Amino acid sequence: MQRLVTTTEASEILGISLQGVHYRIRKNQLKSEKKDGKIFVYIDEESIKNSKKDDKKSIEENIFERVIVSKDEQIEILKKSIKWMKNQHFMEIKRLEKNQKRVMEVFNSEIKLLQSAFNEMKTIYKPQIEDKKNSFKDKNSEFITLQEFFIILKRASKSDLEIKNTILNAVKNGDERFIYNKNSKKLLILNDSFEDLI
Repeated sequence: MQRLVTTTEASEILGISLQGVHYRIRKNQLKSEKKDGKIFVYIDEESIKNSKKDDKKSIEENIFERVIVSKDEQIEILKKSIKWMKNQHFMEIKRLEKNQKRVMEVFNSEIKLLQSAFNEMKTIYKPQIEDKKNSFKDKNSEFITLQEFFIILKRASKSDLEIKNTILNAVKNGDERFIYNKNSKKLLILNDSFEDLI
């Protein structure tokens, strides 16, 4: 059984171009009929069914091809993204290295400034510090330790008991060379020859 279809439908069913349909009509390979100025072609029902099967296959193949093309596009996009990210990562590392170098240069220049400032302060204040040290030494040399006092009197052949009594009597009599602090219980002895006690 045959069905009447347009030349466009016939080209789709037969899988040939529109010109191929018209060529077959001219060669009497396809039966045709003209209605209202349009050409229609008779096609077997079997051809139409096969065409529908082929259409399903071609649709499935087409979907499969589209999936593969889409996958390939995604892979290409991912490759480009990875390349871009690697480039960004490299650029960021370079930027950080430059910043680190700048920070180190700033720190080094600050250290040099501090060193020069320290050296200037040292040259300015060194004499004053030395004067204070010397005055402190002078003050410290005004006093002697209890042990030093014992040594002085031992040289004069005094016994430990005699030296202790000498100190006690000097403190009681208000000898200014012996300064005793009752609160801290400390004894300061002014540096002297102590000839009167020998």
